Amino acid sequence: MHTNRLANEKSPYLQQHAHNPVDWYPWGEEAFERARREDKPIFLSIGYSTCHWCHVMERESFESESLAEVLNRFFIPVKVDREERPDVDRVYMTFVQATTGGGGWPMSVWLTPELKPFFGGTYFPPDDRYGRPGFRSVLEQIASAWASDRPRILQSSHDVLAELEKHIQVSGDAAYLDDRILESGFNVFRRTYDVRLGGFGNAPKFPRPAVFNFLLRYYRQTGNQEALHMTVNTLKAMARGGMYDHLGGGFHRYSVDARWFVPHFEKMLYDQAQLAISYLEAFQITGDAGLQETARGILDYVLRDMRSPEGGFYSAEDADSVIDPARPHEKGEGAFYIWSAEEIRNLIDAPAVDWFQYRYGVEATGNVHEDPQGEFTGRNILYEAHTVEETAERFHLTEAEIRRGLEEAEKKLFAYRSGRIRPHLDDKILTCWNGLMISAFAKAGQVLGESKYSKAAATAADFILSKLYEPSSDRLLRRFREGEAAIQGFLDDYAFLAQGLLDLYETTFGIQHLDMAIRLTETMCDHFEDREMGGFFSTAEGQESLVLRIKDDYDGAEPSGNSIAILNLLRLAQMTDQVRFREAAERALIAFGPRLASAPVALPQMVAAFAFSRSKPKQVIIAGDEKKESTREMIAAVHRHFLPERIVLLAGNEESRQFLSRLLPVVKDMAPLNGQATAYVCENYACQMPTADLQELTELLQ
Repeated sequence: MHTNRLANEKSPYLQQHAHNPVDWYPWGEEAFERARREDKPIFLSIGYSTCHWCHVMERESFESESLAEVLNRFFIPVKVDREERPDVDRVYMTFVQATTGGGGWPMSVWLTPELKPFFGGTYFPPDDRYGRPGFRSVLEQIASAWASDRPRILQSSHDVLAELEKHIQVSGDAAYLDDRILESGFNVFRRTYDVRLGGFGNAPKFPRPAVFNFLLRYYRQTGNQEALHMTVNTLKAMARGGMYDHLGGGFHRYSVDARWFVPHFEKMLYDQAQLAISYLEAFQITGDAGLQETARGILDYVLRDMRSPEGGFYSAEDADSVIDPARPHEKGEGAFYIWSAEEIRNLIDAPAVDWFQYRYGVEATGNVHEDPQGEFTGRNILYEAHTVEETAERFHLTEAEIRRGLEEAEKKLFAYRSGRIRPHLDDKILTCWNGLMISAFAKAGQVLGESKYSKAAATAADFILSKLYEPSSDRLLRRFREGEAAIQGFLDDYAFLAQGLLDLYETTFGIQHLDMAIRLTETMCDHFEDREMGGFFSTAEGQESLVLRIKDDYDGAEPSGNSIAILNLLRLAQMTDQVRFREAAERALIAFGPRLASAPVALPQMVAAFAFSRSKPKQVIIAGDEKKESTREMIAAVHRHFLPERIVLLAGNEESRQFLSRLLPVVKDMAPLNGQATAYVCENYACQMPTADLQELTELLQ
């Protein structure tokens, strides 16, 4: 068996390639120095451990002795986990997208020894097929060109890099910042909304929670019912489809079709975190019990299957899993989740089996009728083909009878499924994604009033701060796995964790969480902000191995670090009245002003932050003993309402009152009235008359 340098790495993705015949290096000076010394180009391969086509390219090319021989002879092969090193991924993805018009993973890029890209793409089959050039022929052509046409390659890499530097420049203008940004963003999503099936655009359909965040806030500010309707209908359509795991909870990555039926089966932590919040916020607005149930399904799945014993959250579960335990090396897409009708009939007694099959669309010969890869032949993906009400009507029974039978059937199938070989778990713990998950559990604690969720948020925060935070420098590390914390944190680590801590503070009101959010944000401003032009770089200063320093602004599957950083700064400006935070947010919004005006569809989370900046945020300061029922009732009354443009502070015990008074001197004079918890509702530090009456508080909040 071959063993290369990746065997010494902690990344599950890199370890998956540790026994390839390819002479892989991790990203670092050892590889760069050898490339310079031997005057060879670098072949850079970027992916992640739950990436389906990454697995395919490994099996076809990186496990091939003959292809490895060509790769090792002419190139210095370097492998990068994009989830550990998003900085490297962003730089070279920008190049691939600019030069090919598309991008994705696995990403394959050829670099000069000075790390300048000159050719790139995504997945390459081993030989010419699918209209794609084969990996072998690409390697041979590039090796030949490097030997015979070096000056042209070097000049090309220099020119491309110069163009990319121009392309990524952010130059702001405050004139672009007006309310037309909000209207423009809404109208784009309105035009692309799928009225029949929910979602935006055509297949494949990806959940993009930043869009829901914007639309719900647009609804809150304008009262536009269409924005609410588009969001709620999409969330319900997603929850009915096969993209949602109806037995175990949680969402798969995306739907390959337009009706949310056939998913790509990997489960990512960042999707669970953001979607849980979308369902919770939609529930706050509508009171729809189905939305609440889906949110609980997501959160309970994460607690059961994605949490480490110490309380941090793992990164992902793979799409592929073992089809037959007797053949453990044969894996199929979604094998863990799909069913034959015969399996279901053997597990569920009549008549409940008929109810189950009717509700979840099970067919005797399989229910996936468009299956070009033949992966689901004879199998069923569970989806809500009929409601409980429709099922009761079909079988002439009460809804209560049907519901009891379905719940028992679901438990049996879940127990049986739990005995299957689970998909690969990427068990690295990332600071940024844990920050998102802390937000989700904190908000669940607020909205649902359940301590198990707020405790999960607090435990995860304690874990991250004990393992991935360096108190002496107020700096974060990005990744923890197998006892090792490593890799200096990036912008999204600081921004997402600070957001999680702010949400956690507004749930449990532990001042240590607010204090840490402030400190991390100050560190972020010190090391990531472009104080001259505005906005934040994705990497801290001093990253010499990167040929570009990028300010990422695209709110895709994850929100951009800039979008969350801006919103954190605006919230902290309300909580602390620190001019530094307000001015940094203003500089960033001005910097991205032209992008906000021209392409709000690409920046929905930043548009939501902009909406916060244009609103009149309410500051709700509650004075009262957190152990008293009246205080808890008042906090619950605030959390009952969807109020995204507000901050909440609790002047409780003496320590918290002193801490808050140092931030906002006005808090010093805020006290409970007649021993009862009292709310002070303010705008721009001008406060209404204090009230201890819950109904009056509700009126003030509205």
